[in-house]
Amino acid sequence: MNSVLPYLLPLLIGWILDLLLGDPMWMPHPVVWFGKMISLGEKRFNRNKHRKLKGTLLSLFLVALVFSFLFLADHFLCNWNICVCMAFRSLIIFWCLAGTTLIREVRETFLAVDRSLEEGRKQVARIVGRDTSELSAQEIRTAALETLAENLSDGVIAPLFWLAIGGVPGMLTYKMVNTLDSMIGYKTDRYKDFGCFAARLDDVANYLPARITAFLMVLASGRFSLLKFVAKYGSHHASPNSGYSEAALAGILDCRFGGPHTYFGQLFDKPYIGDNDRPLTTADMQTAIRINRTSECIAIALLLMIYIII
Repeated sequence: MNSVLPYLLPLLIGWILDLLLGDPMWMPHPVVWFGKMISLGEKRFNRNKHRKLKGTLLSLFLVALVFSFLFLADHFLCNWNICVCMAFRSLIIFWCLAGTTLIREVRETFLAVDRSLEEGRKQVARIVGRDTSELSAQEIRTAALETLAENLSDGVIAPLFWLAIGGVPGMLTYKMVNTLDSMIGYKTDRYKDFGCFAARLDDVANYLPARITAFLMVLASGRFSLLKFVAKYGSHHASPNSGYSEAALAGILDCRFGGPHTYFGQLFDKPYIGDNDRPLTTADMQTAIRINRTSECIAIALLLMIYIII
């Protein structure tokens, strides 16, 4: 049992910290640092010729930098002092899990749109990349729930998957990959060449986690017949991965996601996921949060079992 403690305890501590604290505004976060690095590189290299090559090299450099630094730091600390090692791993896991913060934001979005349309638009803009200035109340609620479903994969299940595969270096490296995609992985005129490799890399990194997430959501609902719904609509998305968790939630709520979205002034007509274009309510938000939390608990339990068995 002692041999698994350096893995098991940091997972438990990091997860509990996320449940209790989310992402505290006062605490420095590596994703903020990642964003500054990516922004600096994008401004420097996303111009003139060979943008696709320059974007590829920047992405590879940043991913290799994060993995190398974390691998060396983790190796050094675990050889130096096991308690410091576990504290370091706990902090990285806490940083990489993003379940609680988005749940809070989604809950606040529903409360805000109930007060006024303008408040709802401002609140949902905190968690989505699309233009929210002209969204209706229904579109605001839909955007929030779509983001909640996608974040379960990107912010919880995928980091846990890469923790299982590559330890804390793999987990934090995944966050760099995901941050690259969220900042430059768009098909707009500005990013379509420069961010092409970043977007494809994120697709690869999320391929299995996205499908695992959808399965866990169906498992959490207890309605295994929804697997057919996920299989039907999971590919109805511009992303090869995001549609699966959204399809799972759309099936659970019997609602419809997708449709036209505006990013950086350009309109993208995304396929619809589901057929029932019914009004979304606070009860739907509460159900979605319960599904997210249950899926997260199942994933944590499975990973703990893996650590104990192996």
